[in-house]
Amino acid sequence: MAEYETILTGVEDGIGTITLNRPDVRNSLSSQVLKDLRAALDDFREDDGVGVVAFTGAGEKAFAAGADIGELRQRTFLDALASALQVFCDEVEGYEKPTIAAVNGYALGGGCELAMACDIRIASENARFGLPEVTLGILPGAGGTQRLSRLIGKGRAVEMILTGRMMGAEEGLSAGLVSKVVPQEGLMDAVKDTAGQVLSKGPLAVRLAKLAVQAGYETDQRTGLLIERLAQAVLFTSEDKREGTSAFVEKRRPDFKGR
Repeated sequence: MAEYETILTGVEDGIGTITLNRPDVRNSLSSQVLKDLRAALDDFREDDGVGVVAFTGAGEKAFAAGADIGELRQRTFLDALASALQVFCDEVEGYEKPTIAAVNGYALGGGCELAMACDIRIASENARFGLPEVTLGILPGAGGTQRLSRLIGKGRAVEMILTGRMMGAEEGLSAGLVSKVVPQEGLMDAVKDTAGQVLSKGPLAVRLAKLAVQAGYETDQRTGLLIERLAQAVLFTSEDKREGTSAFVEKRRPDFKGR
């Protein structure tokens, strides 16, 4: 397993875990963090033993409390146009393998945007979500203005962004921002349980289902239905489809091969 300057990684039971490891600065997202995160995702992409990737933060206070403010102060007009963090969050959203954000403590600014880019968000009871960039004279620039409104609705998103207020875990659950809230000590167990459910399914089906949902959401329903139909047609040619249907008829556990 590779070693990184700002993150920790590990693989267990098909889950590749990435832990943001800067608890002294609430796991803020510096340029080095993004470099390490991208390298870890590249490693997990090539590892057949990894079926799901989970992100979390070291310590009990923060998942990730936004961008590194020291770096942010120095960024220019051209840096904003390049938007390295927005590009990275896009990569997470489009990642081939399912992703889970295990949100412990504060997920603010870029940390909230990273969590929203993941497929599934599971929060500890002390989780707090927010996009407070307006207090710094800027706006959420890593997908926050777009993903938050798609997850919780335009009205709530605008109110959160314009006021910079934080949303607690239970409110996040009722709003649709997170799928599950658990005690902090049970957070990673909940992640393992959810990941295990995903890993027990056909890997090709999971990958194409994710693609169909994401691509279809960005277009009209008729085009989305066409994407769905084409993805299903691909799956109908797979060995996994034959194995899954045979296992059901034969009342046994399927042995998927991902092909």
